Amino acid sequence: MRPADLRPGIHLLHKPVGATSFSLVQPALDALAARPGKRLPVCHGGTLDPFAEGLLLLLVGPTTKLMDLLHAAPKVYVADLAWGAETDNGDPTGTEVAQGVRPPPSDAELEAALRPFLGWTDQVPPATSAKKLGGEPAYKKAHRGEAVILPPSRVFLHAARVLDAPAPGITRIELTCRGGYYVRSFARDLGRALGCRAHLVALHRTVIGPWRDPGPSASTGFATGPDALPWARRRVLTDQEVGRLRAGEPIPAGSLQPGTWSFPAGFPDAAAPVLGVHLGRLAMLLKEGVGGFALHAELRGGL
Repeated sequence: MRPADLRPGIHLLHKPVGATSFSLVQPALDALAARPGKRLPVCHGGTLDPFAEGLLLLLVGPTTKLMDLLHAAPKVYVADLAWGAETDNGDPTGTEVAQGVRPPPSDAELEAALRPFLGWTDQVPPATSAKKLGGEPAYKKAHRGEAVILPPSRVFLHAARVLDAPAPGITRIELTCRGGYYVRSFARDLGRALGCRAHLVALHRTVIGPWRDPGPSASTGFATGPDALPWARRRVLTDQEVGRLRAGEPIPAGSLQPGTWSFPAGFPDAAAPVLGVHLGRLAMLLKEGVGGFALHAELRGGL
């Protein structure tokens, strides 16, 4: 990645199978270090396991302040589930820990088994997840052979549909979920519910919010300005209003513009802040206050 390519904003990258998510961040860090001037912050917006592939968001500059807000965006995964065995980490790199007591499910059985997983449920993350336990990622403890018992997390699955059977004993399922959902845990829990046991053999993240995986080509996508949070409402700010907000004073609610993209019907409200747009750039995140809006965060330099 060339230094000139690293404009502030959201870069849409394709992570290939075998690579870590951080391995796509490191070239950006190296490129920014080689560029003269003030060094821009950079991070990725959601880890993909090494065995998985697909869309990875690279956040550069003030966009890094939006990372927690992007967590609420819908994510679409295409998962290949292998029936007959459960692995300790839920994917093909793990060790088999249990075998199924019955053959793979019929289409009707699978459709019925998927329904209880929809909506808000409690899900126990894999022991090899990045969830913090005692201030340390769980996977580090698991890799040292320590016992890892993670509490369940509240997660949301919006849709699940069976696509096809790419090979004998394997079912391909498309899932639309909120951030924080573990597809490896879904495979584990679905296999247990059916008595077949299951684990993932492939996983592809195809969509995050309005953005699609650019694929394994050299080209990437890019979003900046208000389009970095396209479901949020916008408020155009005057010079005077920017000054008042910086001074800790509220401004009137004024006229709000809707976002340019909406969450699917029935998907949980993201409760995104209002975007403060000044001179055509995303300059501030606003929160509702008494009689109008107050400053939630400033994006220095703008987007």
